[in-house]
Amino acid sequence: MVEMPFVNIDIEDEFAVRSTSEVNIKKKRKRTTGRENEEDNERKKKKKEQYRPNFFISIPITNSEISGGVQAVQDTIIQKDHRLSKAMVHCGSLHVTLLVMHLSSKEEVSTAVDALSDSKDLVEDLLKGKTVDLSFQGIDHFRNEVGFVKLAESDHTAILMEIAETIKKIFQEKGILAGGDRAFKPHLTFMKLSKSPKLRKEVKKIDPSLYEKFKSHYFGDEILHRLDLCSMLKKKQPNGYYYCESCVILVRLPFSTSRQELQDGAAALKTPGITGGRVRGAGALRSPAGSQRGGTGMRQQGEEEEEEPPRPPEPPAPFLSCSRFLLPTLSA
Repeated sequence: MVEMPFVNIDIEDEFAVRSTSEVNIKKKRKRTTGRENEEDNERKKKKKEQYRPNFFISIPITNSEISGGVQAVQDTIIQKDHRLSKAMVHCGSLHVTLLVMHLSSKEEVSTAVDALSDSKDLVEDLLKGKTVDLSFQGIDHFRNEVGFVKLAESDHTAILMEIAETIKKIFQEKGILAGGDRAFKPHLTFMKLSKSPKLRKEVKKIDPSLYEKFKSHYFGDEILHRLDLCSMLKKKQPNGYYYCESCVILVRLPFSTSRQELQDGAAALKTPGITGGRVRGAGALRSPAGSQRGGTGMRQQGEEEEEEPPRPPEPPAPFLSCSRFLLPTLSA
């Protein structure tokens, strides 16, 4: 049984008469008990640190409409209270957290990578070949200390809840300390006071009136196409997104990328989208919807060569992530 504070202190009759020696003995006991309490608190603190989450499963936000809307909210808030600039989440870091966990060794990280890989087939069984569109609309808060964009309730949200529960079960079956007692509430955090301890001393609560005009704003939809195993503590990527140990790709996004483009892009970033990590399930990315030539991408015999249409502009840096540059089964 965990030792409770002051459990060893004898309860004395407050009206009892004590000799000087008895008082001195009692004071000594109190000092000793105080030291024991300090040691006990230190042990509890170390235990808390030991199990503090340091990795998480992330759904990255890659829709520039969503990130642009979030940026507009952040700019509006900062214009009204510049101190809150320290509380803002970098748009390259925007994500929905599916599961948090504590991994204390390389072996546990490797086990988590395997667990995420194993979850791919079960998640695809839940999807049944369909895509999950996550619709973001409105703003809410946690205790006026965290501001987030809400995920609109829908059948797709219910599927996401099933996916989260399935992945949590797989990780726990592999002995990983994942999840918690709190109910899963998917959301998109864009600001939090905890980002700056100094700010917490100045601002105790976020005033909801600062983002009032965005309370019901529609930010856009994100297709659930990828799940990342990310580190909370390792250095982030140049685009602002978290360090990824691994990811699984559930849906191939509708744009075409050649092997050379993948290599050029990775070289330009000087780091892969998954920094030293692994990817499962990407395959070759499909061509944009509506492409000609029966979707083969090859010219038929006798067919005149057509001039290639100009490519659309590349997405901004925050969206150059793992599936963009590291694909497991590219053909030679």
